[in-house]
Amino acid sequence: MIAVSSFANRSVAVVGLGRSGLATARALAMGGANVWTWDDNERAREAAIDEGFDVFEPAPETMTDTSAVVLSPGIPLTHPEPHRVVGLARDAGCPVIGDIELLARSQPRATYVGITGTNGKSTTTSLVGHILSQSGRKVEVGGNLGAPALGLAELGTEGVYVLELSSYQLDLLDEATFDIAVLINISPDHLDRHGGMDGYVAAKRRIFRSNGSRLIAIVGVDDRHSAEIFAQLNAGSERRVIPISIKSPVAGGVYVAGGQLIDDQCGRAEPVLDLTGVANLPGEHNWQNAAAGYAAARAAGVARDEIVAAITTYPGLAHRQENLGTVDGISFVNDSKATNGEAAARALDCYENVYWIAGGLAKEGGLEPLEGRLSGVRHAFLIGEAKDAFAKILSGKCAVSVSGTLDVAVGEAFDAAVADGLPNAVVLLSPACASFDQFTDFEARGDAFRQMVKALTDSRGVLA
Repeated sequence: MIAVSSFANRSVAVVGLGRSGLATARALAMGGANVWTWDDNERAREAAIDEGFDVFEPAPETMTDTSAVVLSPGIPLTHPEPHRVVGLARDAGCPVIGDIELLARSQPRATYVGITGTNGKSTTTSLVGHILSQSGRKVEVGGNLGAPALGLAELGTEGVYVLELSSYQLDLLDEATFDIAVLINISPDHLDRHGGMDGYVAAKRRIFRSNGSRLIAIVGVDDRHSAEIFAQLNAGSERRVIPISIKSPVAGGVYVAGGQLIDDQCGRAEPVLDLTGVANLPGEHNWQNAAAGYAAARAAGVARDEIVAAITTYPGLAHRQENLGTVDGISFVNDSKATNGEAAARALDCYENVYWIAGGLAKEGGLEPLEGRLSGVRHAFLIGEAKDAFAKILSGKCAVSVSGTLDVAVGEAFDAAVADGLPNAVVLLSPACASFDQFTDFEARGDAFRQMVKALTDSRGVLA
């Protein structure tokens, strides 16, 4: 836990009392701030009271002496409409910031690696943390992944914070900047929270704010929005900009060709590693993550051979194409983190004969990114709120069953795979949807899938 002392003896509001919000309240209190809290959820307010925090409903009088509002990322800052505390804070001239901002102010001597992107940021963040740790660096990994920012350990000059950053968290930055900033890709997501695509792109671009600092920018150039950001950054002279690609060679950057990771940063296209042999980074989308992770580690000063060794020992992340094992020759893969169509399409590209479990709470764009990418799907098993809409979209493109719930889909998918007897068959949970219609989050959905596979394993008595 990091004590935030910059607001000692001053009043600070923490709004949103989930895991990161409570960690923020504790950190501010440890640093001597007078903390008051609020959450629209009564249970969350009760949890704060149980920890000894004052709870006040936001009102003009509560903002009078408040020095800052620390807003949890899940609370609307601008769209669909600002939470009422945002308007009150602005009327009172009170800054609205997030916990990443407090971390940067509290640990100014450390090095900061910030990583964002629509897809792949969790894998890239954990990969960079793994590489730095394996090279002997003192490193803490968190932010939107794992531990809340202020729940991390204090680091000095030799320490590195590797932070996954959502668009919501980037919107709450004020003065904080990064020594190394990575943008992997951009595709439509969270558009309701940013007022459309332009707002979403603008939020992602905030990771490259430098305030005159010597920032190294690493940018994927395989989608139009990211390529435009790269061109804008590269036109300036105040920072080093490194392109990454899995589609074509990029001069002065890092790219993948035929599964080979290539480093061209010194003007010589030098093969680094055959990624086709890295079991826990399957598929082209993970090659993009590997390219980003490699570039970030090189920017941090890690030697090439150390990076290669660390990539080959990377253990992978839960719920991101997590291989759960094989039952009666059928593999089970947990890709519950695939909460949009683009992420699901990337997973489908990795497998030959897929029995696909999809559905949940659909996002804008739905299954559009999967157009023309269903050749490996032998049968789709649909769950959740989107099941009927997805069934209409997929009709005539692959076999479809409206299973309704995850447990039914797992049983039906396994039975179908066994009956078909195709080689390299995979039951893939890659929903292309948010989870909130049937589960608390994607992790709960993935955990439920894991337990169902375990029960199936136990009943069959076989797991290879």
